[in-house]
Amino acid sequence: MKAGVKKPYGICPASMTLWNADQSYNKAGMEKYLTWLLDNGAQSISICGSTGENVAMNMEEQREIIAHVGSFLAGQVPFICGTGRYDTLNTIRMSQWAQEHGADGVMVILPYYLNPHKKAVMQHFRDIRAALDIRMMIYNNPWFAGYEMTVPEICELVADGTIQDIKAAHGDPNRVHELKFHLGDKLNVFYGHDYCAMEGVLAGADGWLSGFPAILPKQCRAIFDAASKGDVEGARKAQYNIQPYIDYFFHDKVDGVPHWQEICKYTLKVQGLDYAGQPRKPLGELDDANKKKIEKLLADMD
Repeated sequence: MKAGVKKPYGICPASMTLWNADQSYNKAGMEKYLTWLLDNGAQSISICGSTGENVAMNMEEQREIIAHVGSFLAGQVPFICGTGRYDTLNTIRMSQWAQEHGADGVMVILPYYLNPHKKAVMQHFRDIRAALDIRMMIYNNPWFAGYEMTVPEICELVADGTIQDIKAAHGDPNRVHELKFHLGDKLNVFYGHDYCAMEGVLAGADGWLSGFPAILPKQCRAIFDAASKGDVEGARKAQYNIQPYIDYFFHDKVDGVPHWQEICKYTLKVQGLDYAGQPRKPLGELDDANKKKIEKLLADMD
């Protein structure tokens, strides 16, 4: 492993990417946003993942964003870059770029869309490992990839040194139980969804990496801190603080409207980040009714 590489831990926002009105990358806004995350409890930073709209950027843009954020953070906290693409060659190229620009690790989603067989997927991760000297996190997300790596498969990748971290994004805290039971400290486990982080941390997760820490970092840090200390009552209180928002986020929809990306961007705006902008098209701005719902939910939140 490359000297000086930091191990990610704790509250790790899956940071959003901020766009200008013309949909170009908003460098100044991104710097203010990252500073806000750190000031409000983020302990590690992840960029260019699903919440960061990596599927909405081309490789040139992604390289620009990785280089800019790496330079801005300058080693303050562990820095993880989403680099996964369908094909191995371009995943390696993007991962090497991240390594060259200050990343402590890369987060690689399972090869998606064509749903390759597991033998090919295992080799995909091993080929990436052979080309890198920093940490690799497998982004185990069945919702976006269409399938999931099993615990025995993860154990195999840990045993041969391919991966050091995992984002368990299914949502079921039992994923954390299983991984920690079988691998313990051999694998750095992040709970990777938004609604059961309390249970995931109580189950032994080393951190929480998902969208909520990127829009409600202070409230998420309260849940993580209490749960990691075994303070169940404190963790439950912190969970209940955001439960109405969770209920809205996941259940208050008509024909898929509003989209979670649109909710996230507006949630930042309500908290004073006027520069947060909107998701890249085809998504866009929330309707007034949903804006009012978010404003009320945040006003009622500690």
